[in-house]
Amino acid sequence: MSTILITGASGFIGSHLVVALAAAGHRIVCATRQGQLEDIRDIKDPKESQLTYIAADFTRDFDMEIWKKRLAGIDVVINAVGILREHGRQTFQALHDRAPRALFAACEAANVKVVQISALGADENARSQYHLSKKAADDALLAPRNKGNKSVVVQPSLVYGPGGTSAQLFNLIASLPVIPLPGSGDQRIQPIHIDDLTQAVVKLVETDRYLHQRIPLVGPEPITFRDYLGELRHLMGLGPARFLPVPAGFVEFSARIGERLGKGLLDLETWQMLQRGNIADSATTGALLGRNPRPVREFASKWEVKALRLSALLGWLQIVLRVSLAAVWFVAGAVSMGIYPVEESYVLLARVGITGSLAPIALYGAAAMDIAFGFGTLFLRNRRLLWIAQVTLIGVYMVAITLFLPEFWLHPFGPLIKNLPILAVILLLYELEKR
Repeated sequence: MSTILITGASGFIGSHLVVALAAAGHRIVCATRQGQLEDIRDIKDPKESQLTYIAADFTRDFDMEIWKKRLAGIDVVINAVGILREHGRQTFQALHDRAPRALFAACEAANVKVVQISALGADENARSQYHLSKKAADDALLAPRNKGNKSVVVQPSLVYGPGGTSAQLFNLIASLPVIPLPGSGDQRIQPIHIDDLTQAVVKLVETDRYLHQRIPLVGPEPITFRDYLGELRHLMGLGPARFLPVPAGFVEFSARIGERLGKGLLDLETWQMLQRGNIADSATTGALLGRNPRPVREFASKWEVKALRLSALLGWLQIVLRVSLAAVWFVAGAVSMGIYPVEESYVLLARVGITGSLAPIALYGAAAMDIAFGFGTLFLRNRRLLWIAQVTLIGVYMVAITLFLPEFWLHPFGPLIKNLPILAVILLLYELEKR
């Protein structure tokens, strides 16, 4: 039994490694940013006493002396820190290169074994900053002058599994009625399931056979991106896929816009990595597992299919609901601004008890609030308070109209009764987004 320090322990790969290694009987020290420690404590570990926690910050821990203090009693370090997009101080250079180099230097000084979770494509043909930064740290770890250290670099292909960002994204895309396909969709990838990856890493922790090597971890055989999406759709029980090829030039343009805005499904680097492909020989993966890695069609058991399908459908239906709700607020605001006769609006306000100089303030103020709610529904990142405000406003409207304009409950177009499904939509969005 070893004591293992896992950096990035709250991330997708890191959190699965925590569970797998604890199940294998190892003691785990979870290193993560202070604000993310609660994410680790939510893990359903078989023996909670096997887990301890320390705070570490890869955006600033660039001194090996800082890491030396954290290595007391540690037998193995697994570095699972990684980002796909830069944000603020979370840069590729800091998280993928500078902090890992300091950690690796401390491990060499303390004679601690290192398993570096890198990425397939972090090689001499790398072009993206993601791959180049990973390669820089890999090279430093495996440099000839460091032959005395105990280290291995793991290079996974695209990883699929519960909680994975890419898995959620590709399930969502595959569940669409018509699937947009970047270019011809012939980009070659070799996805590996997270359980196969973690099982292979557990083996690498427990053996020194593969030291000073770059170990690709991949699925059994390459498939095209088109076939991958089709397999995922079949996995979710959604029937045959219908594809809509999107010209590569338009995809690249969209990726550039997404990179500039920091939003969207693709940025330029992700598109370039997809275009390059992501494949390797699966022999080493099979040797570590003692069997062939599972193919995409076996990524989910029959018991998981319904949950996968529901999660994917909710992913894009959530977007449809938000856009529809925003349209309701925009139209309501525009109509109140003058499309509906203003004098008739004042008559209705008078029946509620709002007259004189207060009437235009109430009318145009409410209209402006409706339009603001529309923009917030589309563009706010944290919408929890927005949903509460919308429900409150709709509730105030309904109470006031019930007291002063009760005939609207019996109107043939149902202007009030339609608020009930709108409230249900807001409640659903609130529950889906509150975490």
